[in-house]
Amino acid sequence: MEPELLEKIAAARRLAGQPPGRRLTGHGSLADLLFEQASRRPDQDYLVFHDAGGSRRAWSYRAEMDRCFHEAEFDDAVRRTATWLRRRGLGPGDRLATVSANHADTVIQYHAAWLLGAVVVPINVGEDDERVAYILADSQAKLAFVRDDQFARLEALQAGLPGLRALVATGAPQPQHDHFDAILADTGPAPPGDFAPDLDAEALIVYTSGTTGHPKGVVLTQYNLLVDGEHIAAWHGIGSGDRMMCVLPIHHVNGTVVTLVTPLAAGGTAVLNHRFRTDTFFARLAEEEINVVSVVPTLLAFLLQAAESGRIEMPGLPHFRHIICGAGPLTVELALQFQDRFGLRIVHGYGLSETTCYSCFLPVDLDEAGQRSWLGDHGFPSIGLALPANEMDIHDPDGRSVPAGERGEIVIRGHNVMAGYFRNDTANAEAFAHGWFRSGDEGFYRTDDTGRRFYFITGRLKELIIRGGVNVSPLEIDEILMNIPGVKAGVSVGFPNDVYGEEIGAYVVLRDGVAEDAEAVLAACAAQLPHHKRPKVVVFGSEVPVTSTGKYQRNRLKTMFAEWRAVQFAKER
Repeated sequence: MEPELLEKIAAARRLAGQPPGRRLTGHGSLADLLFEQASRRPDQDYLVFHDAGGSRRAWSYRAEMDRCFHEAEFDDAVRRTATWLRRRGLGPGDRLATVSANHADTVIQYHAAWLLGAVVVPINVGEDDERVAYILADSQAKLAFVRDDQFARLEALQAGLPGLRALVATGAPQPQHDHFDAILADTGPAPPGDFAPDLDAEALIVYTSGTTGHPKGVVLTQYNLLVDGEHIAAWHGIGSGDRMMCVLPIHHVNGTVVTLVTPLAAGGTAVLNHRFRTDTFFARLAEEEINVVSVVPTLLAFLLQAAESGRIEMPGLPHFRHIICGAGPLTVELALQFQDRFGLRIVHGYGLSETTCYSCFLPVDLDEAGQRSWLGDHGFPSIGLALPANEMDIHDPDGRSVPAGERGEIVIRGHNVMAGYFRNDTANAEAFAHGWFRSGDEGFYRTDDTGRRFYFITGRLKELIIRGGVNVSPLEIDEILMNIPGVKAGVSVGFPNDVYGEEIGAYVVLRDGVAEDAEAVLAACAAQLPHHKRPKVVVFGSEVPVTSTGKYQRNRLKTMFAEWRAVQFAKER
């Protein structure tokens, strides 16, 4: 990597001029944190797991050394796994993959890798074989822990991946392969002092979920995870004994950092679910006495729809404080409808894999009027104030700050900014062009009466619809669509058009029993939007395609508007 690019990346990882070497944490590594918590609260649960069949198991932080494996707890299982990995020749800097839906085994494997100073490459099991093979090859993974439902496909892929030396079966045993349960049962745990990772060790390579081209590997260090987790805990008031629930996939940084690392940093408990289910969500919050849960906007919509249809009811939640929501397009309508229906506060925030996870949140201590105002009075729900671990700004294309209210690119620098994209100097040069991390998201900020900057996101720059040379934010149109009576989900789509380069369409999913009426949708948009921002055609469908983390995949909808490519729509439309 060229020295100039290295300096730009280094500049983006400084906070108020201080490099990451000037630590904002007192812990020497993630392993040090785990062992410290195990020493302080050995009998407290760190991890509770609800599996796909509804069974529950809890792991306390530490086991007594004379207990058998079947009663062993979290730090013991981590050390057994790390000891076995080291015997197999893995060490600091080596990459190992995990191929599994949410499972407690995977959490143990993560921590075992971090104890060694090794790097976890989480695989989204929803990816196709081509992308999985690319990630395994690009990351140079030497070993993969593979859940039984994924084992056949990984065996087939391994034949073309000479660097992937071993597959370890989790779940059902697989012939001719090591089995994770046997590793835990048969391996004696080395003492904590036998391992010496440090905060600068790489911890994760998370591959971005782009819809085109090869995904990019985001390299995050142990310090990235720890500093972001500690600041998330402090912002939300997570402390010793508090309980956070995870319903998001832990192959993504939201699931990993917010609801695994954050409670560990605070001395709390992580309640991990195999997956999100509308019919058990509120009941589990109550049963597990959850204080905070992290979701994406799509899940809020699912819960609202289930409540409106009478499929779920919300029990009393005396321990619950608020919902963390981000990682997708939250509309004003959805946010306020959810809060009004359930009486639960949403703390909206924003971040990216490249900034470890969250970079900003709405303050949790806003009064009700202030919170509703920042969610609902500015066209978009505010994503809040910058976390102390990083700085934020809005830049023009040349890297210059823009005034309050003016739209530009959201940029971030600080101690939670990634070490860079793995083996991808071209992507690094673009992302760090001005000594900040360029998010690729368009946004703006407004100040309150004390001068604090409240940030807003208006959409992905690459998703902006450019109609006749004029930029149009799709989220602005989505907001209108979601407010139309009878609309369950509405997404604006920029599709190729011979006249304007791009024209605007609306993809709409209706509520049950509502008849299709394209003219009504177009009229509702025309009443609130100027001609150049209005959808000109409506396509109805049954569901909106989303990524595994709930983000709309607008580009997958473009082909549905192909028949209108040559049409010039009348002005009155």
